[in-house]
Amino acid sequence: MTKADIVEKIAIGTGLTKLETEAIVEGFLTTVIHALREGRGIEIRGFGSYRVKKKKARYARNPRTGEKVYVGEHYVPVFKFSKDFKDAVDSGMKENNSSE
Repeated sequence: MTKADIVEKIAIGTGLTKLETEAIVEGFLTTVIHALREGRGIEIRGFGSYRVKKKKARYARNPRTGEKVYVGEHYVPVFKFSKDFKDAVDSGMKENNSSE
């Protein structure tokens, strides 16, 4: 599913235009990025939480050449799904697979 697919589904569900819905979706994504850039986490109850994790400097291997490569300290965004989210996906997948 692409961002355009999400915009279309939300527009149909809310009655908003695709243009209005796209602005809202884009605003949400921009807000998440800005909050994480500032080091703030985001928690959406029943969905999950976004946060930033610090990765230590280390040596890695280039998979193509096998050469050792130094990877400096850096930060990565992480997302942790809520228990409700995981349960909903699990039950939905079980329902879909049982009908096959």
